[in-house]
This record gives sequence, C-alpha cells and structure tokens, in this order.
Amino acid sequence: MKNYKETAVIAGITLLVFAGIIWMATSSAKKTEEQANISNAVSKVFVAWDSSYDFGAISMAKGKVSNTFVLKNDGSNPVTINSIYTSCMCTSAILISGGNKKGPFGMAVHGFLPRVKEIVPIGGQVEVEVIFDPAAHGPAGIGSIERVVSLETSDGAVELEFKALVKP
Repeated sequence: MKNYKETAVIAGITLLVFAGIIWMATSSAKKTEEQANISNAVSKVFVAWDSSYDFGAISMAKGKVSNTFVLKNDGSNPVTINSIYTSCMCTSAILISGGNKKGPFGMAVHGFLPRVKEIVPIGGQVEVEVIFDPAAHGPAGIGSIERVVSLETSDGAVELEFKALVKP
C-alpha cells in the first residue's frame, strides 16, 4: 500500500512538471509570435526613402563604415520615435533631427532599451546614421553580414537593413 501511494505521488509530481513545461513552451511560442508580428509590422506613414543598403565589399583593416537613412512622416499626425536598437554590438545608430544628434544607440542589453522620445512632425523628417565596425568580431567576422537597426514608433516598427562583404 505504501509503494502505491509513493508511486501515485511521484506520478502526480511528474504530471505537474510536464504540464508546467508545456505551459511555458506555449507561452514562449506566443510571445515569440507576438514579437515577430511587431517586428514585421510595416509603418504606414513613417517611411524610409530607402530601407536597405549594401556596402558591397569593405575592408576590415580600413575601419568603420556608415550610411545615413532618411525617414519622413507622410501622415496626418506627429510620429514619436520611442526607441532605436541594433541587431548586433558591431552596429550603432545616431538619430539626427533638426541638426541635433541623439545616441549612439546599440544593441538592447538584457531587454533594456533607452527611450528616445523624438517627435517627428507632420511632413517632418529625421536621419538615422548607421555605423558598422567590421573589426568588432575580429578575424571571425570575415564574410557576408546582414544587420538591422530597428525603430519602434507610435506608427509601428521600422527596420533599416544593411549588408556587406567583409574582407581582411
């Protein structure tokens, strides 16, 4: 009789552990899907003139390269840029608005994103200077790369992408 009770208790605990694992996996999958939906959202009124750039072949030895993306508010309401972050620590971004610079902004660290709170008026535009350091990963950074700078705005997410072929 004692063995039966112990077996029942162990079976019950095992069942609870599996139920917890399934619940956490389902919850995690939902969060991942929600994050994907947010990052895939296309801005309707806050648009980049060109949202991707190809540096082509660049030399690690020659140092950092940069490109400036121009974004415009084509909507009927002001747009607020809430945060800017990069997909890798080798990349930084500077927001330029009315001659003023904010940043540099980099990769989110442990979920922390510094707040930008830059308001872009109707018809207004801002620039995002993206700086890539090909030497940041050392010799392992040779080859094709693709990076993203993300802006979270009151109008949705905007992604600025670039790629390069890093050579020694």
